[in-house]
Amino acid sequence: MDFRYDQSVALDDVPVLSVADWRQEVAAQMRGDRRLLALFGLPEEGGAGLCALLRQDGEQAIRAVRTAPLSAYEALTPDCPQAHLFERELWEQWNIRPEGHPWLKPVRFVPHGCLTDAPGERPGPGQITHYRVEGEEVHEVAVGPVHAGVIEPGHFRFQCYGENVMHLEISLGFQHRDVERRLLGGPQPAHARLMECVAGDTSIGHATAYATALERLAGLTVPERANRLRRLGLELERLANHTGDLGAIAGDTGFLPTSAWNGRIRGDFLNLTAEVCGNRFGRNWVCPGGVALDVDAAICARLLDRLRHCWRDVRESVKVMFAAASVQDRLEETGALGGGTAQALGLVGVAARACGLTRDARFDVPLSCLPLCETQPRVEKGGDVLARARVRSRELADSVDLACTDIQALSHTEGETCLPLPECLPARRLAVAEVEGWRGEICHVAVTDGEGRLACYKIYDPSFHNWAGLEAALRGEQISDFPLCNKSFNLSYCGHDL
Repeated sequence: MDFRYDQSVALDDVPVLSVADWRQEVAAQMRGDRRLLALFGLPEEGGAGLCALLRQDGEQAIRAVRTAPLSAYEALTPDCPQAHLFERELWEQWNIRPEGHPWLKPVRFVPHGCLTDAPGERPGPGQITHYRVEGEEVHEVAVGPVHAGVIEPGHFRFQCYGENVMHLEISLGFQHRDVERRLLGGPQPAHARLMECVAGDTSIGHATAYATALERLAGLTVPERANRLRRLGLELERLANHTGDLGAIAGDTGFLPTSAWNGRIRGDFLNLTAEVCGNRFGRNWVCPGGVALDVDAAICARLLDRLRHCWRDVRESVKVMFAAASVQDRLEETGALGGGTAQALGLVGVAARACGLTRDARFDVPLSCLPLCETQPRVEKGGDVLARARVRSRELADSVDLACTDIQALSHTEGETCLPLPECLPARRLAVAEVEGWRGEICHVAVTDGEGRLACYKIYDPSFHNWAGLEAALRGEQISDFPLCNKSFNLSYCGHDL
């Protein structure tokens, strides 16, 4: 059945299909124009059934398809590659086996069947059989999980022929914290703070998704002022991280002026966030029902002045980088990914838009009725590092426009900033929240039990979709291009590991 993205749906209204009919329906939808938002185990008496949520880009209807509890089914991945990680997660969490999955291995190395009572030993992170390319002149390069910089842990296994990468396999899960299971039985007041830790550089994005999911379950409409403050937080988060990413890309090309300038300017954008909420990463900004803060005219005046100053700085810094022939030569045709591959893998956010996909939750499934000024999804065609950098550069201008609009509106208007949620959420309902974080689409799915408590909560950070894109982008590239390609995606380890 279909339901509007901004409304919840009663579980009992979603038809329970046979496994064969479910697979046929989901595969047909993905072969068409819909993509997989979520695929997870839906707890019921006797185990867990399958639940898939799909939506077409540019449309606001979500298709929900589910089954009765089961232990195995014919895998979708051979026909629909974007399902590969979802199905591995299903097997790992619920012990539901996707028969015929081409490479069934752990996602986060949690106890096998961790959400059921099924016994199983937990393998350690990285303790898997890696894909190997055989040949006398083929060699293997292993990188991580401990890296040279102060970054998150992840293991990268390259199969190389000389300097050329034939295959890259990325193994994560070292930072698994069991976030989803901690939410079961909620919502609890502490859970809003937990959401800010899903991915620390996307605190506002994940907190907004969590709050939106609960509000849609409750049928609560957030006040306009709260929506403006939320959007301001999201755009400041985007500005800081896009600025930092462009500086990191410049650094990996050896172009030090923009690398140095953007490091400082990123800090200036983070300080704008701290001006509002007291924390540079946006902690304590968003809460269920609205926001946990407000701004007065004096704060708005300071924000506007400092924002315009930061924009002048970053605009010139990025302009200098793109004007350098050495930068253009280094970025162009490096780590290129075709639009067809991006579509098949289900990429989202900057990585998808750089491949020509018009995919932006701000426009497809907006969080509010606030006008988006003259902004639009910023799309490039090259799919390479240069395209990913250009998408970020163009989105900087859009974020400044939206942030300035919201600051000016907040300075001369008043209104409520938060409404209370009911003590108990409606029973047996499902709600979806899609938020365009700075990396891409964040998707949270909340399902309540018969008493209105959270029986299932799913979190999909954009990195969940996009790590496969980085693997594909390295095929045929020189291994020396990996750091630059990695920076151009800049995916979250902890957002994937949960």
